[in-house]
Amino acid sequence: MLLQGIDHVATITADGDRLKQFYIDVFGATIEMDGPEFPGGPRMIVINIAPGTELNVFEIEGNSQADNQTPMFGRGRIDHIGLQAADLDTFAEIRDRLIAVGASNRIVTEFGRKLSIFFRDPDQMECELLVANPDVDPNDLHFGTPSARFN
Repeated sequence: MLLQGIDHVATITADGDRLKQFYIDVFGATIEMDGPEFPGGPRMIVINIAPGTELNVFEIEGNSQADNQTPMFGRGRIDHIGLQAADLDTFAEIRDRLIAVGASNRIVTEFGRKLSIFFRDPDQMECELLVANPDVDPNDLHFGTPSARFN
């Protein structure tokens, strides 16, 4: 493979402070930049969510995109973002944080080699947290079933 991963995903918000605080509180993210993208331009917040991976958030007053949520596969070109936890313990900690802030239910799902929990950020963007499934049986892969480890 010639790539190392995704550098950033750009999103639009009407409330940059609320969104950046969510990623700081739940994921331990850091803020690299918070100000106009260019003189007179929209506010841009660069949120470091993992080594070499950012959310580039543009705050646009009056933007109502967060109000236009549709079911999976009806959201446009980018349906959702999948974030990878560093390890199983970190996955469990982030899961607890997501539940505590009301961003997710408790359901962890097996998707073959991975465990997954879906959540919505404060702008209602659908996201997914994933980690390697330590209980995977390569001869009996489960896709879309609740994980016995967490449920």
